Amino acid sequence: MARSSNDGCFCCVRVCLCADGNECTKASAQSCGECIQAGEKCGWCIDKDFLKQGEQKSTRCDEIEALIKKGCSEASIENPRGTVSVNKNQSLTDRTKDGVKLKPDQITQIQPQKLTLNLRSGEAQTFNLIFKRAEDYPIDLYYLMDLSYSMKDDLENVKNLGTDLMAEMQKITSDFRIGFGSFVEKTVMPYISTTPAKLLNPCTSDQNCTSPFSYKNVLSLTSQGSQFNNLVSKQQISGNLDSPEGGFDAIMQVAVCPNQIGWRNVTRLLVFSTDAGFHFAGDGKLGGIVLPNDGKCHLQDNMYTMSHYYDYPSIAHLVQKLSENNIQTIFAVTEEFQPVYQELKNLIPKSAVGTLSSDSGNVIKLIIDAYNSLSSEIILENSRLPEGVSISYISHCKNGVSDKGENGRKCSNISIGDQVMFEVAIMAKGCPSNGKSETIKIKPQGFTEEVEIVLNFICECACHKEGIPNSPVCHFGNGTLECGACRCNEGRIGRVCECSKDEVRTDDLDANCRMDNGTDICNNNGDCVCGACECKKRDNPEERYSGKFCECDNFNCDRSNNKLCGGHGRCECRKCICEANYTGSACDCSLDTSTCLASNKQICNGRGTCECGTCKCTDLKFQGPTCEICPTCPGVCTEHKDCVQCQAFGTGEKKDTCKEQCNKFILVKKKKKEELPQPNDQPYINHCKERDANDCWFFFTYATKNDSTVEVHVAEELECPSGPDIIPIVAGVVAGIVLIGLALLLIWKLLMIIHDRREFAKFEKEKMNARWDAGENPIYKSAVTTVVNPKYEGK
Repeated sequence: MARSSNDGCFCCVRVCLCADGNECTKASAQSCGECIQAGEKCGWCIDKDFLKQGEQKSTRCDEIEALIKKGCSEASIENPRGTVSVNKNQSLTDRTKDGVKLKPDQITQIQPQKLTLNLRSGEAQTFNLIFKRAEDYPIDLYYLMDLSYSMKDDLENVKNLGTDLMAEMQKITSDFRIGFGSFVEKTVMPYISTTPAKLLNPCTSDQNCTSPFSYKNVLSLTSQGSQFNNLVSKQQISGNLDSPEGGFDAIMQVAVCPNQIGWRNVTRLLVFSTDAGFHFAGDGKLGGIVLPNDGKCHLQDNMYTMSHYYDYPSIAHLVQKLSENNIQTIFAVTEEFQPVYQELKNLIPKSAVGTLSSDSGNVIKLIIDAYNSLSSEIILENSRLPEGVSISYISHCKNGVSDKGENGRKCSNISIGDQVMFEVAIMAKGCPSNGKSETIKIKPQGFTEEVEIVLNFICECACHKEGIPNSPVCHFGNGTLECGACRCNEGRIGRVCECSKDEVRTDDLDANCRMDNGTDICNNNGDCVCGACECKKRDNPEERYSGKFCECDNFNCDRSNNKLCGGHGRCECRKCICEANYTGSACDCSLDTSTCLASNKQICNGRGTCECGTCKCTDLKFQGPTCEICPTCPGVCTEHKDCVQCQAFGTGEKKDTCKEQCNKFILVKKKKKEELPQPNDQPYINHCKERDANDCWFFFTYATKNDSTVEVHVAEELECPSGPDIIPIVAGVVAGIVLIGLALLLIWKLLMIIHDRREFAKFEKEKMNARWDAGENPIYKSAVTTVVNPKYEGK
């Protein structure tokens, strides 16, 4: 998806939606070429009589449907469309074809290989790319190893890597080559010690190390695994002072020196093995190196000679060079530096990170796993796009899985022989400044095969070639008659180039733009250009001014129901032109009388007139949309009750005058009310239920036939109320009295029991509280008299 250059417009693969109006009319295009560049929906009317008086030349540019509505025939509309053509479309192949093993440059894994797109502004052109992993595809693997002192034990395990890795890779491809390179650090302070002794042997005196170096190509790519072993076994460890290494210098040289490394146009793998971090752009200032890395090959005798002159490359610079040379990177690093290189992997497309054991014993498994991971994912990338061109992808991967956006560029879990498809859409907004063809390329990351796409831009209409230079129609040859309009020469202006830019605004010319010698120029609805009014454009493209003095418009007519001309006409010069069945200033008066038909098929029930599709009742007693409602009129049932009663039963108030007053309908008798006509039996039927003098109900129906005769059906069976049953009533009353008496007795008994219990409780309480006097009876005289001797002292 892409955002268009016009604010408010959002463009996806096939459609551009503009939230702020018609992009065609807003462009104010003065030629067909400008018009078609405004948007994919824009067309240009070449009919010379298309413009009305006062309309600008840019009115010819509008959406196709709008131009047709304005009176331009489809044959007179220029609307070129984009195209897609395939120039090279070789079929997908495997390594072996008809028993013959193909060379790497003969293998085809992506189809088609070349296309030409003719792009119309705002219109996306879509095509499909098919990719299939070929079986037995050749592989080049370059092993780049850190030879600082901390990697001493790792070097011992790598010395036998060639033949062992060759044996494993033979299971994947029969065409495998391997190479080896090593790196340490820049040969300047403070990265290494520059004392003469340390330059010869940077390690301690009891260790035999080789002189420090930046990068050395030990073995170019070869299919001889034993040669790898022999050369690597002769390598010696070196040393440096700081912890980060100069690996980025080495990666850059491996990428940009294809001839020295021996890269072929096949799958290219770079294994970067280290147990430390890395220096990058800017770190060279510590050693007085300020020149940015130039990204060129500087190998002499397989040694990098400019490490002291150029700074380390930046990560972005590395990404660019690795991508340009289709190199997939595998970082084999120790667990301690996993997080650092994982972040680096996220910045470098088509790369992987594996955990290296402390002695590099698992390096073969690491390489195989990383290769399988990289080769199972297909990611499309494109070269730099021209100005105004956007591209989008939709992937159709295995098992029906599809995706779009950034995920639309890739498919995962792709095995050898699997085929996937990508839907690619390319769209241009406008034309490039030079208007020339451009070429872009799309390729899968890590593969040398690519799709070449030539972009041609549709910047002019076909009628542009038929233009007549210096046409007399364009005011004595002051312009080119092109696509039905004049394209004015430099310095000229006007509908037919009748003015020069110097004389556009003069009082004499402005006088021709005032209506009835008024003061307003073009009624304030336009501009006076060369003595003629060019009417302004409205924000709404459906609304426009017209006329010699822009005195007319198509949006200031009367409205009805908030609709211009009631939605039943068109507005021309501020007056409504109504459709056939409508009239009135706002086309709000319908001439159709079907809405006035009453249920008896009479217009307004015969009691009114139909005006503008609505009944105007002349009989004031009646109202409603069809004059059928009469609130003060008796109902049909009540009105005919007495006549039905006298004819059917010989009773009622009209039994004596029945023959004279009740002869307006035909009476049909039925035995029961169930036999009466049902509502669906005949039209306009009324069901009635009335009560007679004996409080009995009788039932009848009243219906008006198509011949205006009235037919009444009446049920002979009456529904009379039955008398009351005395015995149950009396029994019920007696039973009620008895029950009420029993209830009253029970209530009285309950109250008495409660009262007695309360009195007994009170007695018990007083009994407990009683106290008896212990004094002697005053009347009592004891028979015994006790005398005390006064002289007795108790001795």
